Amino acid sequence: MSMDEGHALAVQARLRERLQGTNIHAQTFLATDYLNHFNEVVMLLDMVPDMPEVLEDARGWHPLSYQDHFHASGFSDRELAIEAYEHAPPRFRRPFDRTVEQINNVVAQMLGQAEAGLMRGIGPDELRMELSPYQSLLRRLIETASGIIHGSEVVLDQAEIDVLLGSEGPSASPSRQDEIDALFK
Repeated sequence: MSMDEGHALAVQARLRERLQGTNIHAQTFLATDYLNHFNEVVMLLDMVPDMPEVLEDARGWHPLSYQDHFHASGFSDRELAIEAYEHAPPRFRRPFDRTVEQINNVVAQMLGQAEAGLMRGIGPDELRMELSPYQSLLRRLIETASGIIHGSEVVLDQAEIDVLLGSEGPSASPSRQDEIDALFK
C-alpha cells in the first residue's frame, strides 16, 4: 500500500465515524438527498402532456453538481455531504458520477422531445407515448443512482439503456435511437 492509499484510507476511516447517525451512507459516502434534484424535473416532465405550460418550469431546471446541490440545499449535514463526496471510494463514486451524467443527458433529450412534440401540436396521449421511453429510463437511472448510494455496484450499461429505449415502441426510431446513443459515448 502506498502512502497516498494509506492516507486516503485513514481519511475515509475518520469520515466514516463522522457519518454515523447522518443521512449519508457510511460505506459509499453519498447521500440520497441529491436525487431530489432529479426527482423534481422528472415530476415536472411527467406533467407536461396534460399541462404543457409546465414545460417552462422544466426548462428552468438545470443540472447541478453534487457539491452545488448541497451548497444550495437546506440539508443539515450539507458540508459533511460535500466533504464525504470528495473522499467517496472510487468504486462507488465513478459509477455514481457516470449515472448522474446519463441522467442529465436523458433529461436534456426528454426536454427537447417534449418541446418538439408541443411545437408539432400533438395531443397529450401521443406526447405521453413519445416521452414514455425517456421517463422509464430516467426512473431506472435514478433507481441505479440510489442503489449505488446504498452500496450496490450494479450499474445500468449502454446495452440496457438501448433495450429500455428500443422496447418502448414507435418513439424509439432508429434515427432517434442513434441520437440517444451518442449521448452516452
